[in-house]
Amino acid sequence: MNSLPKNRHAQHPSVTGTLTVATCNVLNLARPHRMFYANQEPYSQSEYERKIKWLGERFADINADIVAVQEIWDESAIKAAIKSSGLRYDFIKAPGTEHTDAQGHPLPEETSGAQGTPRVGIIGRLPVLAAQSHADIPLAMQAHVPEIGVHTRFERPPLMVTFRLKNGHPLHVLTAHMKSKRPKFLQDDKGNYLEDKDDPKILARAGLRSLIIRGIEAAALRAIVLDAIAGRKNRGEALIMLGDFNDSPHSVTTQLIAATHEVAYERAASDIALFNAYDLQSQNGLRRDVAYSHVYQGYPEVLDQIFVSEEFVSSSKFAMGDVARVDYFNDHLHQGKSRDKSDHGFVRAVLRLYDTGL
Repeated sequence: MNSLPKNRHAQHPSVTGTLTVATCNVLNLARPHRMFYANQEPYSQSEYERKIKWLGERFADINADIVAVQEIWDESAIKAAIKSSGLRYDFIKAPGTEHTDAQGHPLPEETSGAQGTPRVGIIGRLPVLAAQSHADIPLAMQAHVPEIGVHTRFERPPLMVTFRLKNGHPLHVLTAHMKSKRPKFLQDDKGNYLEDKDDPKILARAGLRSLIIRGIEAAALRAIVLDAIAGRKNRGEALIMLGDFNDSPHSVTTQLIAATHEVAYERAASDIALFNAYDLQSQNGLRRDVAYSHVYQGYPEVLDQIFVSEEFVSSSKFAMGDVARVDYFNDHLHQGKSRDKSDHGFVRAVLRLYDTGL
C-alpha cells in the first residue's frame, strides 16, 4: 500500500540547511527523594546523579535542535539533564512539572512538580512563537469508559510549541505520551485495587478500559492536529508530531492520529495526513530489524515515533523540506534494566530544509 503523495513536480529548490528533531522517553525523571509513584522508591541522591549524567550524555550524542521528552516529574530534573549535556537550549518547557508559579514564587512541596502522572515537554534552540498545553479533550471526542465514566481530560496533556525556522517558516511541534496497553484496574483514592487482578475476565475488562482511553485520547489528538494544520498552505506552515505512542505506526490508535492510510484511498487526504518519517528517509536508513525503540518480553517494538506533515514529503508540491534519515539510539536497551537509564530507545530525524524564497 503506497500512501505517499505522488510526485507533482520534478525539482525542488536547493537545500539551505538541516533541522534535527528527536523524541526521548526518559523514564520517570524526578528529583531525588521525591515520591512519584506509591509503589516505587524515590531516587537516592547517587541514583539521581547517575541518571542525570546518563541522560546528559545521550542528549549530547543526539544533539537535536528540538527534543520532545516524556515522563517528566520535575522541571528541575530535566533542566539538570540538559545542563549536564553541555548543550545550550533557550527553551525548556514541561507544563505541570514547575516548582514555581507564574509569578516565580515557590510552590508548596505537595503541589510542586507533576502530580499523579508524569508529563511531556519540549526543548528547543529555535525562536518560539507560541506554546500550548492541551489538558481538555474536545467535547466531540469524549466518550464513556466502563465503570469510570466520561473521559474528559488527557492523562498526560499533549504539548504544542510553534517555532520559527531559520528560513522564516513557522513549524508546529506536537508531542504526546499515549496511554499504555497496561490494564486499567479500578482503584480507590489511596491506590488500592478494587478488583481481582488474577481473574482473566476482569483482566480483559481492564484491558478494554485502557484501550478505550487510548482511543479517546487518539481521536482528541487528531482534532488538535487538524486544528493546527487547517489553512496552512497559504502560510508555508508544517507540523511534526513525535512522542511515545505506546503502539505501532500502523495500529488503529496511531492511525487515528496520523491518518496516513487514508491517502491510499483519497489522494487529497495528504493535505491533512501525517507521514512516518522512517518511511520517508532518502538516505540509507537503518534496517527494520534494528529500528525499534522498546523491548517487551524479548520482542522489539516501535513505540516512539516521528511523523511529519506533507511539507516534509519530497514528492509533494507543497514540500519545504524532506527527511534525510532517521536514527535509533537503542543500544542501552540490551545493557540490563536500570532506573539510571531509560527503558525506551531515543529516535532522531534529520530533516533537510529547502530554499523556498520566503
